[in-house]
Amino acid sequence: MEALLGLLLLSSLTVNTVVANVCVSGHDRGPVFEEQPSSLIYPEGLIEGKITLSCQARASPPATYSWKLNGTLMELGLSRYSLVAGSLVISNPDIQDTGSYQCLAKNPCGTIISRAANLKFGYLHDFPPNSRTSQTVYEGAGTFQTCQPPPHYPALSYRWYFNEFPNFIRKDDGRWFVSQVTGNLYLAKAELNDTGSYFCFTTINLDISTKSTFNKGSLLTVLPDANPRRSAPSIKLRFPAETYGLTGHTAQLECFAYGNPVPKLRWRKVDGLMPSKVGFSTQSPTLTLPELSFDDEGIYECEAYNSEGSDTYHGRIIVHAQPEWLQVMSDSEVEISSELNWNCIAAGKPRPAVRWIRNGLFLITQDRVIVNGGHLKISNLALEDSGMYQCVAENKHGTIYSSAELRVQVQAPDFRLNPVRKLIPAARGGQVVIECRPRAAPKPILFWSRGTELLTNNSRITVTPDGTLWIYNISRADEGKYTCFAENYLGKANSTGHLSVRDATKITLAPSNADINQGENATLQCHASHDPTMDLTFTWTLNGVPLDLENSAGPYQRVEGKENIGDLLIVNAQLSQAGIFTCTAQTVVDSSSSSAKLVVRGPPGPPGGLLVKNVAETSVELKWSRGYDNHSPIGKYVIIGRSFLSSEWKKMMTEPANIEGNAESARVNGLIPWMDYEFKVIASNILGSGEASLPSPVIRTKQAAPTVAPSGLGGGGGSRNELIVTWTPMAREYQNGDGFGYILAFRKKETPLWSEVQIPHLESSRFVYYNESLMPYTSFEVKIKAYNRRGEGPFSQLSDVYSAEEEPTVRPSGINATALSAFEIQVSWEPIQLPNNGIIRGYEIRYWRQHEREAAADRVRTAGLQPTARVSGLRPSTRYNVAVLVYNSAGTGPLSPRTAVTTRKPPPNRPPGNISTETIGSKVTLKWSHVTAMHNESAVLGYKVRYKHEDQTVIRFLDKTKTSVSLPLPKQYGYVVLQIRTCSEGGDGPAHEIIVSQDSETGMMVQKDASSTLSSSLLHIITGLVLLTLIFL
Repeated sequence: MEALLGLLLLSSLTVNTVVANVCVSGHDRGPVFEEQPSSLIYPEGLIEGKITLSCQARASPPATYSWKLNGTLMELGLSRYSLVAGSLVISNPDIQDTGSYQCLAKNPCGTIISRAANLKFGYLHDFPPNSRTSQTVYEGAGTFQTCQPPPHYPALSYRWYFNEFPNFIRKDDGRWFVSQVTGNLYLAKAELNDTGSYFCFTTINLDISTKSTFNKGSLLTVLPDANPRRSAPSIKLRFPAETYGLTGHTAQLECFAYGNPVPKLRWRKVDGLMPSKVGFSTQSPTLTLPELSFDDEGIYECEAYNSEGSDTYHGRIIVHAQPEWLQVMSDSEVEISSELNWNCIAAGKPRPAVRWIRNGLFLITQDRVIVNGGHLKISNLALEDSGMYQCVAENKHGTIYSSAELRVQVQAPDFRLNPVRKLIPAARGGQVVIECRPRAAPKPILFWSRGTELLTNNSRITVTPDGTLWIYNISRADEGKYTCFAENYLGKANSTGHLSVRDATKITLAPSNADINQGENATLQCHASHDPTMDLTFTWTLNGVPLDLENSAGPYQRVEGKENIGDLLIVNAQLSQAGIFTCTAQTVVDSSSSSAKLVVRGPPGPPGGLLVKNVAETSVELKWSRGYDNHSPIGKYVIIGRSFLSSEWKKMMTEPANIEGNAESARVNGLIPWMDYEFKVIASNILGSGEASLPSPVIRTKQAAPTVAPSGLGGGGGSRNELIVTWTPMAREYQNGDGFGYILAFRKKETPLWSEVQIPHLESSRFVYYNESLMPYTSFEVKIKAYNRRGEGPFSQLSDVYSAEEEPTVRPSGINATALSAFEIQVSWEPIQLPNNGIIRGYEIRYWRQHEREAAADRVRTAGLQPTARVSGLRPSTRYNVAVLVYNSAGTGPLSPRTAVTTRKPPPNRPPGNISTETIGSKVTLKWSHVTAMHNESAVLGYKVRYKHEDQTVIRFLDKTKTSVSLPLPKQYGYVVLQIRTCSEGGDGPAHEIIVSQDSETGMMVQKDASSTLSSSLLHIITGLVLLTLIFL
């Protein structure tokens, strides 16, 4: 026996020594990373720099650090590598430092290893010095310039500039596009002004620097084409057939086309709805999908279109995902000789592989350790199994780590952390549970005593295998001290608590069932009795979920009252609040509960299982299953729907028109053929309309022949021998099917035979008919209809369109030009005979100064056939040549014989002086001094006096001999405005303005030039009057 006790003592000492060397229980903690190194791209050739890879772990005692490069432990302390705290500092980085770095943090409790940080060096070499190949392209054609970037890492951003820096190609110019994949510059349609040199400008953006370089440039020559060929789009820049993206990242697809006119682009998702997050990129060359998710997977189509046709290309986006933890292990304390089972589960695409690490070393299946993917099992745990464990999930897109600490415990029983409760209250007639949970390893033997009596299992007392004591049907006789004893081969211990028996809690007034309508209030009663020495609280649950009774603004309110009353007020009851309400009266010893059912009647719930059947051209059949009637019979159903043309849900036409409450199907009529629709069904009863069903799957109605004709039929103009017909392209809702186009019919007026032409492009809006024998301005009757795969629609109404006119061949005669003033002339001519090869739109007057060439002539056009016009804005005392010609939509006719005219001398540039006013009674007298014209000015013929009061204006012309004038004043006139200026053959001179105020009976003179408006001066004048009034006061 003594030998056995000695062996146990020796084992205890050995175990305690091992534990002390590994980790101090309850005090020490293994390392946990607070900061881990991150991957870095460092500029190649940057001398005298430093790279810091951060690493910091929380640990007790503090951790020590080491580093691995490409899986090999590094020797730190060399000239270029140093350790600052836990971070690795690399001085004077060089290309040889490229690799994968990992930080190890270690203390007596274990070792953990960080995620890998990849250090790479970024670079951008210069373009080669050799010249670039020149290109030649015809006007209206498409082309591209290759960038051929120099060696670089990582990816570049590309821009191009034209002729000189920084004249960059604008991103919003739809003719150009710069691919950010290849760097190539694409031009959809060349124009003559595109001739020049183009330079590819590349930029690399690193974490700490940016570098740019550009090539030698290449010459593009655009050759003129007298009649540039119109062409349908041809997609030249295509995204890959399969594009891979990562969840949370951004995916971009590039697409660009040549064509004349310049094609427009639009994107669609072939196998689903386009995500709304793409925004306006659906109409640009680059489709951008931010924050990728698996819902974004699918086939995407780029369509380029113009009036000549369209071209499409599609490819698939495949979404992958980096590893992400779904379940990880947690720190565990496990007793010696027991079994450990840990699970790590990770999601990702491709599916991640999971491996296990203990103290920085990978685990494999051997002896007591079984590694099976994300499951780790260790049997018969020993002290050496303690340490830091990590599970690692990895796929080709990334690696993630999770760590936890395992402590294998060995110790004698100890109640210091978990003693038996000192006071254990219990209710009479109830039951009590007393736990016994000492710390001990291995697991101790547990037993109980009451006083000195050892307790064994009977009808009222149960001791479970884990040492928990249960006492049932408690009475006052059960009061007393209860002690739990624990023992293993390392020692023994005990802990004692006192059981106190109290009166039981009982419900004395239970809640009753209730039936209310939605929006009404309800009160559920609940009263209880309890032991008076203890506090009583009430709680309520709805279908087992606790209710918040503390929010005064919430739907559940506690009814204030005595301590033994716990009534519940339900405010503005909703359908979701129907169910089983349970009241619980509770003390620290026991509780008592009672339940009641609350029925809330309201509008019906949403119908379910909505299906679309029997899809036709203009109708579909809907079927659904009845939803909850919410205790009030369903009276009727309403069907709402929407097409892709509008986001607004609208009530649909149905058959029957009124859908009874017992129906589970109906037909929707009045739909547009070949249109995408989705539908919802809403049920209603006498209490209102319920929530709509989930939307049906999107369906497309069947195709049908068009039912309406294109609108806006007209035309005319163009070049010689052409008939141009125009119309408004048909909107999507009128197309009724694919394979859409137009059939245009035309004939010369008063001829029986129609010519027809098929135009197979939806976007087309004009047709040019060319015939060398076509006479100018020939009248045609035209009509148009639409067609698709299912047939042809009706023709439009007839419209008269004329072929192109010829330029006029007649010239005006009898040209006469008369000077009206220094700045204006009047030109007249003989009316001309109307031609039969077009219509006269009007006349064009050309005028130029005598010393100028005719090519510099200014032009004024009239709209109409009046044989006279005024030309203003001329220079005074200047001789002008004047000629007239006829114009129409084809151009202008021959020039008439010219005539000459000299504008008059300018009027005196001085207003009348010495202005004064005198107000007597109801008249005001205005006086002034004569104005004498200079030799280069027109002689004064008289004076013009303008009199304005409110909205009335009177103008009086006075002989040049006059130097005063009397004018009547209205009653209560407030103020009037007087204006005086000279009149001459050269026009009116500048004016003086005078304000006559009734309040001050004074006149204030303000000089204005002749072009000033009266209204613009009033504000300044009135302000002056206010100042004068203040002075007089």
